Amino acid sequence: MVASENWERKRLKDLPLQIIDGDRSARYPKRSEFQDSGVLFLNTTNIVDDRLDLNEAIYISEQKYSEIKKGRAQRGDIFMTTRGSIGKVARFDCEHETALINAQILILRTDPNQLDSRFLFHTLRSPLFKTHLANFASGSAQPQIPITDLREVDLPIPPLPVQRHIAGILSAYDELIENSQRRIRILETMAGALYREWFVHFRFPGHEKLPRVASPLGNIPKGWEVKKLGEIAEDMRRNVPKGKLDEPQPYVGLEHIPRRSLALDAWETTTELGSNKLEFRKGEVLFGKIRPYFHKVSVAPFDGLCSADTIVVRARRPEHSAFVVACVSSDEFVAHATATSNGSKMPRANWGVLEEYGVVIPKGKVAAQFSALFADTIAQQQALVFKIKNLGRTRDLLLPRLLSGQINVTSN
Repeated sequence: MVASENWERKRLKDLPLQIIDGDRSARYPKRSEFQDSGVLFLNTTNIVDDRLDLNEAIYISEQKYSEIKKGRAQRGDIFMTTRGSIGKVARFDCEHETALINAQILILRTDPNQLDSRFLFHTLRSPLFKTHLANFASGSAQPQIPITDLREVDLPIPPLPVQRHIAGILSAYDELIENSQRRIRILETMAGALYREWFVHFRFPGHEKLPRVASPLGNIPKGWEVKKLGEIAEDMRRNVPKGKLDEPQPYVGLEHIPRRSLALDAWETTTELGSNKLEFRKGEVLFGKIRPYFHKVSVAPFDGLCSADTIVVRARRPEHSAFVVACVSSDEFVAHATATSNGSKMPRANWGVLEEYGVVIPKGKVAAQFSALFADTIAQQQALVFKIKNLGRTRDLLLPRLLSGQINVTSN
């Protein structure tokens, strides 16, 4: 890694930091001890795109935490994966006061009076460092980097005031990104609450004026209809054969679809397909049918291609589009997809079954009002996703230039 001439090169073992390993003793938590709340127990799957993803976090009890002394995290710590996908990093800066790491993660804890944690984090997440780190890794099937080897990795380290100045520049982008991500989550909550309020509890504007009548799905507002999902939505099977494409196209694999979020925030560009895929169009729903309990349901913000293990859902009529999106992304529908999926090791949802799902369709102004509100929420989410992408690109362009000293940074 190239650096400014007045920057020192130092090995990790010579820096003012602690490298803390996870507990590998018999006290290590067993699967049966995991629970839905308590103290965070972090593993490598929680580190995604240089940040902590706690959507599927697991927890241990306070009692279990008290038994384990190694691998305890605190605010400002940096996590690094050391096996498999080595070198993934995240910074522990969330509302949780305590957390425990598993044996495939290390904690790097700096002395803030000598080494800025944010500067070190951005250095460790840079492509230059990740390339440098790969030279110290061992193993082919399961790459790993022992602590003894990691301590020998060297870094360019500027004076502390410069560290803080660089960290401040890059962290400003991170804060803007986090603010946008927070707004996406708020919009997600609002959209789900709106659907449940109007179409599960039937508390929509003017509901008090409509009496309830009996139906196969229970009492529903008078004038509303009970239909099968397949009557208002269809599975779009636009097959695209494997091979070269005429031009690059965005591709969405199941790994790109976020859990419990309509805002598709990851994709790649491809020019060749190794297997048959499906075509999707903007506004259609991408429903991950493998292990549907993962709740991977998002709205496409553009035209593109996706995995054949995706159900591409489109409303048959424009006025039902918002309702279809809200319905197939609801907890109730995903639970139904999970309960009716086939296979034990890798269960798959089946549209032939899902299209029989019963829904209650409104008439009159309610459908139009809901569509306007819900569609606006989706549009705001997608705009925020593209804003995050632009901020990330700008930050990532600055990152190597700041960390290599190509951009002259002073502490003033």
